[in-house]
Amino acid sequence: MSGLRAGTFPEAAVRERARVGAGAAFPALEDYGRALFGAPDAGSSGGPPGDELDAARLVPPVFVPERLEKLIDLAREPLHGDVDLGAEVGGFTSPLPVYLSAFGSTQVASADLGRAAGAQAGALGVPMVIGENVVPVNGYGRLAGGGGRSLLGRISAYAEAVPDGVGGVVVQQSTEDADAEVWNLVYSDPSARPLLDSGRLGFELKVGQGAKPGLGGLTVVSSADGDRLSEQFAVEPVFGAESGRVLRCASPGTFTEEILRQQIRLMRNNFPRARVWVKLPPGRDVAVAAAVAWEAGADAVTVDGAEGGSGWAPTSFLAGVGLPLAECLRRIAGPAGCLLASGRVWEGLRAAKCLAAGARAVGLGRAALIAVDEDPEAGLTRLVECLALELRLLISALGKYRAGALTPDDLWSPTGWTVPARTPAGTVTR
Repeated sequence: MSGLRAGTFPEAAVRERARVGAGAAFPALEDYGRALFGAPDAGSSGGPPGDELDAARLVPPVFVPERLEKLIDLAREPLHGDVDLGAEVGGFTSPLPVYLSAFGSTQVASADLGRAAGAQAGALGVPMVIGENVVPVNGYGRLAGGGGRSLLGRISAYAEAVPDGVGGVVVQQSTEDADAEVWNLVYSDPSARPLLDSGRLGFELKVGQGAKPGLGGLTVVSSADGDRLSEQFAVEPVFGAESGRVLRCASPGTFTEEILRQQIRLMRNNFPRARVWVKLPPGRDVAVAAAVAWEAGADAVTVDGAEGGSGWAPTSFLAGVGLPLAECLRRIAGPAGCLLASGRVWEGLRAAKCLAAGARAVGLGRAALIAVDEDPEAGLTRLVECLALELRLLISALGKYRAGALTPDDLWSPTGWTVPARTPAGTVTR
């Protein structure tokens, strides 16, 4: 180097791209399989200041008529322990307004963490989504007991732990999964029959995701695995031959309003006993897409905010592509069906704000994997127990005693962000 400097320019990033090439569009390669990725945290170096949900506050009223109703019902002063957190989540009964977000075939989730998270989610009785591309990458697992990384291994871990009458498993499918007929495999498998017979099996159509809206799944695999997967996925050697690793790219799928409508109708026709979920990216037309999905018969619509994600994604997408979760919730105000929300949720305050803004339940993604990594036996259980206590304290402070009783009136924002109020008829006042 000549010693040239550019102190007012992102010199280090430019030099990295000059050294590395196309691979510099992604996080550091050595972090793959060791780190979880998503939008930079609010306030961190290079991160956004936080979305409107971070800035908003829950605002308890002075007068609490619902507390008086609860007092009369209990014949004593109600406490936070009297808050009912039970929820109907996409056709499943859950003791909490929480579900486990989709973990796909990325290296972190494909290790034992995916199975451990499933076992703990099952014991908690909260619904769990299994992400895309598990079958093409790790196999279905019907032979030799399935194995922990296979799709059947994850389903079995959950099913063995879940109590009767609660929870549910939702299997996501992408374009490549459709080629592998994943839903057909699960729907006809005797191992999944107890879940199906008890109404606790669902399928999720993945339209997009928060970390990389407009893109399909991206993971890093060895060059040898890349050769094996090249007939199903696009494989690109962006990290250089010396790294021994390649980028595996899944198709994002192609959707119009009519294609989405027909896909959902096809799911309901082909798998009439399974719940139908639809996962949307934080796109500018997210409200229209959600309305189409509910009109076509979806049991739940999941919206990932731009803050969501755990898998591999280009740094430019993590930093600046997609609507924040708060804006998604504002645009979908007055949901016509079960709305599920995810995006940097890990504690009770952000969860309560999402519920007040119209979500029926919130998803735990990165938080769940970190908790299970901390303690594979009980980390997720303890994380959810803490979140549940916070929710009960917050909801009772608002003078309410059901998770579903929160409304936009319980929110105040210094930025002027508001969620239009819902009328009794379900319409939105703006």
